[in-house]
Amino acid sequence: MWWQDLLWGFWNGITAWIVLIVHVFGAWSEFPFYNSARAGNWYDFGFLLGMGSPVLGGLGARARR
Repeated sequence: MWWQDLLWGFWNGITAWIVLIVHVFGAWSEFPFYNSARAGNWYDFGFLLGMGSPVLGGLGARARR
């Protein structure tokens, strides 16, 4: 279902920041940064939203001050 791919992409996008930092230090090699088995339009869209949400949220909070 399309909404499952969207939610998985969003979740993987949010957690990708943590996984990326941990991968830099050489740990968690069994956890992929991007789930290529789920790759598709809805997963990719959710992943981009998830990856951008911390950045966009920080920019929005900074603009209100």
